[in-house]
Amino acid sequence: MASSSGTSSGSSLLQNSGSEEDLQAVMDERKRKRMISNRESARRSRMRKQKHLDDLASLVTQLRNENHQILTSVTLTTQKYLAVEAENSVLRAQVSELSHRLESLNEINHFLNATNGVFGPPGPSPTSFLEPEGSSNFFNNPFNMAYLSQPIMASADMLQY
Repeated sequence: MASSSGTSSGSSLLQNSGSEEDLQAVMDERKRKRMISNRESARRSRMRKQKHLDDLASLVTQLRNENHQILTSVTLTTQKYLAVEAENSVLRAQVSELSHRLESLNEINHFLNATNGVFGPPGPSPTSFLEPEGSSNFFNNPFNMAYLSQPIMASADMLQY
């Protein structure tokens, strides 16, 4: 019986070594599958990283183009602004000059109205020989005085060329 137990334990060793080999083979297979899986995962990770880099490079190109367009637009707008500013300066100078002229003309008008008849009674004008009998000088006619007392007004239409 001892020998039968020895053979049974010997066959059990064969089964254990066979099962250890099977276990080792299963472990090797798992290890090989894990390595393949890890390589695939690393490959996918590299692909995602490359796609991300490509997307960022594309975005950089797009933003540079937009930046160039904005700079061009700002340059054109600045040029237009400077042109309008120069034109505005010229118009302001013209308004100032015309205002001074208007003020001078109004002063002359006021002086003429204030001194009307100061130099003596209205008499025959030096050009009375050109006027028909019975007509009077424009400035001595009282109906024309209304025009002399009106201030001279400037309008925006005067500034148009």
